[in-house]
Amino acid sequence: MTTAQKIREIEDEMARTQRNKATEKHIGTLKAKLAKLKRELITPSKGGAAVGEGFAVTKSGDARVGLIGFPSVGKSTLLTKLTDTESLIASYEFTTLTCIPGVIQYKGSKIQLLDLPGIIEGAKDGKGRGKQVIAVGRTCNLIMITVDALKPLGHKKIIENELEGFGIRLNKQPPNVSFKRKERGGINFTTTIGTPTHLDREVCQSVLAEYKIYSADITLREDATVDDLIDVIEGNRVYIPCLYVLNKIDQLTVEELDILDRIPHYVPISAHLEWNLDALLEKMWEYLNLVRIYTKPRGQIPDYTAPVVLDAGHCTVEDFCNKIHKGLLRHFKYALVWGTSVKHNGQRVGKEFVLHDEDVVQIVKKV
Repeated sequence: MTTAQKIREIEDEMARTQRNKATEKHIGTLKAKLAKLKRELITPSKGGAAVGEGFAVTKSGDARVGLIGFPSVGKSTLLTKLTDTESLIASYEFTTLTCIPGVIQYKGSKIQLLDLPGIIEGAKDGKGRGKQVIAVGRTCNLIMITVDALKPLGHKKIIENELEGFGIRLNKQPPNVSFKRKERGGINFTTTIGTPTHLDREVCQSVLAEYKIYSADITLREDATVDDLIDVIEGNRVYIPCLYVLNKIDQLTVEELDILDRIPHYVPISAHLEWNLDALLEKMWEYLNLVRIYTKPRGQIPDYTAPVVLDAGHCTVEDFCNKIHKGLLRHFKYALVWGTSVKHNGQRVGKEFVLHDEDVVQIVKKV
C-alpha cells in the first residue's frame, strides 16, 4: 500500500468516526498517524533526490512573494503588469511550466515576485509539478493565492488543503504550546488557561505514544487543539501570511462583489484591465510587514533614495548594521536616531534599540 493510499484510508476512518469526548483519544491518534505519513511525502527519501525539491530560483530583494493558483487564473498576466518581466500568456492551461521571477519596485524596496506553474488537486501527493510549486511556497514571505472570480471559494478551499498538507499554515501564528522531550518521568501536562476544551493529559499521551514519546513536558498557554500539538511536535511547519487575489472581477456584477467582499484577506482585481492593482500593492506591503530605515552619513543629509529594508519583527539597530555589513558591529560605538521611535531627534541609542518605519539612523564608530 502506498503512502497516499494509507493517508486516504486514515482520512476515511476519521470521516466515519463521530466526534465526542469518548473518541477524542482515537481521533488524536489518527491525526498523529496522518501527520507522520504526510511528513514522508515532504521529507527527502533516503539515498534519492529530495521529494520536496523546488525550482532553482535564487532569493533576491528585500522579500519574496509567490503567486499560487490553478492554471489559467491570470498569474502570468499579473506578473507582467506588476513587474517589467514578460511571462508567457496564452488562453490554454499550463502555459507556465517553470518558475518565472520578477521584481516589484515599491516604496524604495525590491520585492521578488514569483509566477509559479498552476497546481491541481492532489498536488501535495505529487500530481503535476505540485510538490516543486509548494516547496518554493515554503520559502516565501507572503503567498498570494490567485483565484478566478467565477469560482473563487471552491479553488480557495482546494489550494488551502494542498498547502496545509505540505506543512504551510496560512495567516496563523505558531501555537503558544511548550513541548520538551526528556529521558524519564512520564508525561507532565500543565496549563496556564484553566481547563482546556480540546486537550487533556490522556489525549496528549495518545498522540505522543504514536511518536514513541513517553516522557515529555507539555505546557499550554492557549486553548490549543490536537492539530496545534501535532504541529509543535513535528516542528517543520512554516507560518506564512496569505492574500487571496480575486482576479477577473470584470466578469462579476456589483451584487456578486458585495457577497465576495465578506471573504477575509482578499483583494479584488482585474489583471488584464489593471483594475485595483494599486490597492493590491498596498495590501501586499501591509502583509509583508516591512520597515524602511534611512541612512545618514556624518555631516550630510539623509539618503531617502535607498532605504535599508528590514522585517518588522527584526528591526533593531543590530539588525540594521548586519543588513549593511556583517563587520559593522565590530566597530559600532552608538547610533543617533531621528524619527518616531525616539523621544527627541538625534537621540543616542545602543544596538538593542528597536527602530520604526522611516527612521533615520547615523552609526558612530569606535575611534
